[in-house]
Amino acid sequence: MPSYSIDGIVPVVDSSSYVHPLASLIGDVIIGPGCYVGPFASLRGDFGRIVLDSGSNVQDSCTIHTGLGTETLIGRNGHVGHGAVLHGCRLMPNVLIGMNATVMDDALIGEDSIVGAMAYVKARFQVPPSVLVTGIPAKIVRSLSEEDLAGKLAGTRLYQTLAQRSLNYLRENEPLRIADSDRLQQRNELQSKI
Repeated sequence: MPSYSIDGIVPVVDSSSYVHPLASLIGDVIIGPGCYVGPFASLRGDFGRIVLDSGSNVQDSCTIHTGLGTETLIGRNGHVGHGAVLHGCRLMPNVLIGMNATVMDDALIGEDSIVGAMAYVKARFQVPPSVLVTGIPAKIVRSLSEEDLAGKLAGTRLYQTLAQRSLNYLRENEPLRIADSDRLQQRNELQSKI
């Protein structure tokens, strides 16, 4: 993975976390235990600090940045969907940010809340715990049910498992010229284990 220090500050990645080799970490980035960072994610701690608490995931093509002297925090078991942008905001534990959503400076997303796909959370917007926010600009739509929370947790756990699978088994290689004859069986066996 490309990891760059700036002003002598080096990114920190817990040994139980997986950061894809095509992700980029710059400066004051701290990745806690059991996290997953996907390909093409950019975590730029060149002006302020970025913290991923334990069990969080940042998926493919996400951009995480912050303003001068501020912090972007992804709380424990945070779940940040493909292409999301986080800038100088705070996500409390068990938050899900949908694909291509944007969360701006000084916004606070309350514990167990979900920001819907493509939502735009304005600067300084305060989201209470256990609600769904969607839209441009984002607005509170409804409280989350136990079923919503269980589904969110299941998705987060899947990425926690992916972090461990990636640490143990993901390897760069040349592609095959034709598919293995037992590929479908291998895939089914793998999915039954996950």
